[in-house]
Parts: sequence; C-alpha cells; structure tokens
Amino acid sequence: MRLWHLGTPREFSFDETYYAKHAWSLLNLGYVRDYPDDANDRILAGDLDAWSDEPELIVHPEVGKWAIALGIRLFGMDPFGWRFSAAVAGALLVLVLCRLVRRMTGSTMLGLVAGILLAFDGMHFVLSRLALLDIFLALFITCGVACVVNDRFWLRARLAHLVPERPDDPTARLDPLDGTARWATWGPVRRLLWRPWLLTGGVMWGLAVGTKWTALYPLAAFGLLVWVWSAGARRMFGVRRSLLRAALTDGLPAFGYLVLVAFATYVLSWTGWLIHADQEEAAFSSTQYTQFVAPAADCDGQAETDPSQRWPTATEPDASGLGEVVQSLRSLWYYHQDVYTFHTQYLNCSTHPYQSDPRGWLLLNRPVGVHAENGIAPGAQGCDAAPDSTCLRQVLILGTPVLWWSGAVALAFAALMWLGARDWRYGVAVVGALSTWVPWFFNDDRPIFIFYAMAILPFTVIALTLAMGQLVGRSRVPTPRRTVGVVVAGAVVVLVIVNFAWFYPIYTAELLTRGEWLDRIWFDRWI
Repeated sequence: MRLWHLGTPREFSFDETYYAKHAWSLLNLGYVRDYPDDANDRILAGDLDAWSDEPELIVHPEVGKWAIALGIRLFGMDPFGWRFSAAVAGALLVLVLCRLVRRMTGSTMLGLVAGILLAFDGMHFVLSRLALLDIFLALFITCGVACVVNDRFWLRARLAHLVPERPDDPTARLDPLDGTARWATWGPVRRLLWRPWLLTGGVMWGLAVGTKWTALYPLAAFGLLVWVWSAGARRMFGVRRSLLRAALTDGLPAFGYLVLVAFATYVLSWTGWLIHADQEEAAFSSTQYTQFVAPAADCDGQAETDPSQRWPTATEPDASGLGEVVQSLRSLWYYHQDVYTFHTQYLNCSTHPYQSDPRGWLLLNRPVGVHAENGIAPGAQGCDAAPDSTCLRQVLILGTPVLWWSGAVALAFAALMWLGARDWRYGVAVVGALSTWVPWFFNDDRPIFIFYAMAILPFTVIALTLAMGQLVGRSRVPTPRRTVGVVVAGAVVVLVIVNFAWFYPIYTAELLTRGEWLDRIWFDRWI
C-alpha cells in the first residue's frame, strides 16, 4: 500500500522541499548546503548541481534526513527515492507496535489488531509516503518505549531468578505470612547493573531526539516510569522503601543507559556537521545570521545586530588533534543555541494557513494539504465531471476519523484504568500520549501542524486496543458479555478500514469530481 505509486505526485510536496534536498546534500557532500530558488525544477529535471558552496541553516537534527538519504542512495534523487525510507519506516512502525502490544497483553490477536488499526490510519499512511521527519520520529519513539517495556519484563524475570533460596542467606529475611525468603535491604544491585534493553533503548531515544528535539519529553517521562517500575518490582520481592532505594540501584543506571547513551548517539549523529565545522563557523557566526534569528519585536525581521553574539570559535585559531574536536563541539553548541532562538523567537512572527491548535488534534481539527491540482476540465485526465464543473486531485494529511475519535475516548478510559485499576499497561498509553501532546500546548503561539500528532498516534492505538481487550475479556468461554465485546471491538476495526477506504482518494491524489471531493470534506475547517 505504501509503495504503490509512491513517486506520485512527481514534485516536492510541502516540507519535502527542505528535507529531501538536505538528505541528498548530507549523502553526497557530507553536510547540508544551500541551494538557489529554482533548485526544485532543476532537480526534477535531473540537474544535481543545484547546490551552492555555503552551508544552509537546518532547524532540525540530522537523523531523519540521513534516513531519507538511504532511499536516495538506493533509488536516486527523485520522488520515489526520497520517499522510500519513509515507506519502510511506516511499515516497520506497524510491526514494532504489533510486537509491543503483544508483549504487553500476551495476546497475539490484540497485537495484530493494533497493527491493523495503525496500518489503516490516514495520517500514518500519508506520512509513510512523504519525505517528512515525523514518521521517523514516531518509529524511534515507539522503539524506545518498546525497549523500556521489555526491560520491565526482563527485570522482573531476573529478580525472580535471584530471589534468595535459603532462609539462612545473609541478604534474606523471612516473610511472616508464608515463611519464604525475601531480601532484607536493597536486593541485588551489581547483578542487575547490566540492562541490555535499556542500552538499546538509549540508542533508540538518541535517534528519536536526533530526528526532532520533541522526543526529549517522552524520553524524560518514560525514564521516570523505568524508575517507578523498578521500585515496584523490588517492592514485590520484599524490598522496603523501594521507591527511594530504586532511585539509587535502578534510577542512576537507567539514567546512564537512557540519557547518557542517548546523548552520545545524538552527538554522533552530527558527525558530518562536526567534520565541516569550519564552514559552519564561517557561515553562521556572522551578524547577518544574528539578524535572521533575532527579529525585532514588530516582526519585521530587521533587528539590531550585536557583534558580541558571534560564535567565539569563529575568531579562534584552528586547533588540532583533540583540541579541534573540542572546538568543533563548542561550535555545535553555539549552533544549537541559534537554532533554539529560531524556534522560540523567529517563528513567533509567522503564520500559516494550515496551522492548528494542538488542543484539537485528537479531533482532527485542521488537516494539512500537501498537494493539490485544481481546475481539471471535463475530459482531461479522464475527468467525468459535469460540463459546468471540474475535477481535482489532493493529498491531505488527515487521520482516519473513526480511529482518532474512538481513540480519544479510549485515552480517557485508559487514564481511568491506570489510576483506578492500577494497570500499568494503560499507563504506557497515557504517559506516551501526554508526553508527545501536552508540550505543544505551550508552543501554540507559532505555526504548528496536526501531523506533529503522528508521535501521539501509536499510544492512541495502544489505548484503543487495550480497551477492546477489556471489552472482549480474558475468558474464552462464550458468554453474552464476550459476544457483545467481540461485536463492538470487531465493528470498530471494520469501521476503521471502511473509513480509510472512503478517504483513500484524498490520501493518494486520485482523480475526483468536485462533488466526490466535497463528500469527503466533512467540515469547513478541513478545506
């Protein structure tokens, strides 16, 4: 589904105009270079010399662009090539979510249901067919969450294996209820310092942050969950004051695995930039660049410049050896400060017709049109519209409404189950959704778009799948309750697929008459 006619439309759609060119530049030049205004037409015509010698400001890290570059390396600098990696990432995300939900529930059926729901979501589908960053961000975040969930199971199995077997074990105490041996104080420490799933998770979180900085929020949230889960596991095996003790025995190692490993992975992802740090210093430490990222209060983009804001490394003599590495890392830090200024100041002066309020994302308040071909006359391209009408083609980043609306209800149910029934699985859905959604509430004074909610979607699907599992129940014995649960859950899955099929033409730029298009535009704000 994601590879079919992947090269259509044959153009740079929406922000592909940035990321596809950045990816080619990283792959072939080692760092991102600027390009002239007519670069899009030249590239589509096969001219790959449309780059200047000057670096370009990139306001997102490089991991997602390197991923796009893999498809370009395999299939060339054309729409199919620069979209191929996104299609692979979208398919992998379905597989990862299947495995994650199966691990959380112990049910292959529920794992497959989660995969089906995700595969037939419109936002996921369209972003799997565009060279944007959000599909890679969602993949790496979900991989990171899968790793910490796997660590939860691994830790409990390891602790069970290490429970003292003899009452005379000096680390044990007797349980007054059943006389079994329990840990008297901390429980095992050195034998649990090796946490392979957390190490893998650190790499995944580093790749996620290396795609977009917004991954920092779920990284922090799930890092805290690792600590709480570890404390619960120790308490289950008899460790007293487990929350405090787990902060030292498990929290500190988890910080090293998740945060420090992620940080190292993130820095390594900037290797191309660091190798060409001298070009970056010459281009982006100038007062002209300071003008660009620090506009005046009236948003005219002509702020007074301050020469003291230049990077100190720009005027330092070139170092050598280890000193050169340190100097390049310092330049990278100053570059990050400038990018942060861009995101927090310069964009406040911008507007966009497709920007949306994040509070309405779960209700699909404002989809994003990334391609439109209007005014196709009757008879042209097979258009069978009435003589006084026309046809059109469109690609709209719009989630499958049945999935998103039922998912919003499921998230509310998940919050009740997590807090009321203390079911940790619902906590994964709630914490994941909140940590990828709520931070945008504090950035709504600049243009933000609904496809940023792609990172929320896996957790919405998890909540909906868990709710379906609750409806069906654990028992396989036929009962009226189970029958109703199976019918309701099955109906939701079928409706999601049918709803996706209805919107498929506006996900893939199929030819529609204006009337057929309006049948799919359910609200005025979707136009």
